[in-house]
Amino acid sequence: MTTDQINSDSASSYFMQEHSAIIRIWHWLTFIIISGSIITVLINSTMTNQRANIPMVQEQLKSKDIVVNADQAFAVTREYEDKFWGIHKLLGYSLAFLFISRILIELTQPGDEKIKTRIKKALGLFRKKEEDWKEYRHYLIVKYSYLLFYLLLFCMAITGLELAFGRELGFSREFSRTIREIHSLGQYLMYAFVAIHLCGVLIADNTTNKGLVSGMINGNK
Repeated sequence: MTTDQINSDSASSYFMQEHSAIIRIWHWLTFIIISGSIITVLINSTMTNQRANIPMVQEQLKSKDIVVNADQAFAVTREYEDKFWGIHKLLGYSLAFLFISRILIELTQPGDEKIKTRIKKALGLFRKKEEDWKEYRHYLIVKYSYLLFYLLLFCMAITGLELAFGRELGFSREFSRTIREIHSLGQYLMYAFVAIHLCGVLIADNTTNKGLVSGMINGNK
């Protein structure tokens, strides 16, 4: 089934578009990398939190007749947290690479599979078919949310790289602190987007757009 045939069936089927293999690979790689990044943050905020684990380290060493103060215990807990931040940093590099690759993919995509082309088509249909107005409005909101996602992805990638190489680049402590705050805010916005996206896709796949998930696997071709 071609994209034009899919689009002509109904407004709801407008979501069931063809996806090239490279887009599908990019989509699932991005999902895996972002999920891994979220997991490392959650682990470091809970299980390997430096301050929270100081009493545990002291208690465990005390049971072996070794007494250490809070600073000494902190040196141990920090090692575990640093290991996970190292993984988080590698995932961040991968995310920056994926962002750059998405720009290149968009430039090389067939004309009818470019984001801007699909938005233009939706805008045209949105104006012509009053009976499908709500569905096309929904489609436009989804596509524009993807643009916001790419902007957020860029923000996370650039601030993450600045945090990773800030010292080598000579950034001041105050500037690095500001970048860290922006990165943290972007992190929570990313969590929100992923949660909303997953819920939206699962609901659509089980109601008006059955096969939406499988379409991102087989490409709807």
